[in-house]
Amino acid sequence: ESLVAAELAGVAREATILHPGLGFAKRAEHSFEALARLAELAALGRPILVGSSRKSFLKRALGDLPPQSRDWGTAATVAAAILEGAHIVRVHAVGEMVQVARVADEILRGRGRL
Repeated sequence: ESLVAAELAGVAREATILHPGLGFAKRAEHSFEALARLAELAALGRPILVGSSRKSFLKRALGDLPPQSRDWGTAATVAAAILEGAHIVRVHAVGEMVQVARVADEILRGRGRL
């Protein structure tokens, strides 16, 4: 619906990036579900940006860790996001997440999707 609204407002389809809004006004399970169903969003044919880095929804799986201690959980979401169709990931621990992204990309190459 938002993509259609943007187009109706004059935004070129090529100028849009989709963002599932992980952690925004949702319960933790909603963010995990959105991440698990990212391929459905990818079917719309636009680049997807996922910003899951250190978000509080990760506490559901990791316990009550402070944000700077959630990088391993972030790594799992980055890999999952890429494997489900994300093109862009917003992260804090850039060097470490580059490794995660490169491995996920190799997995996609193995599937013939890159």
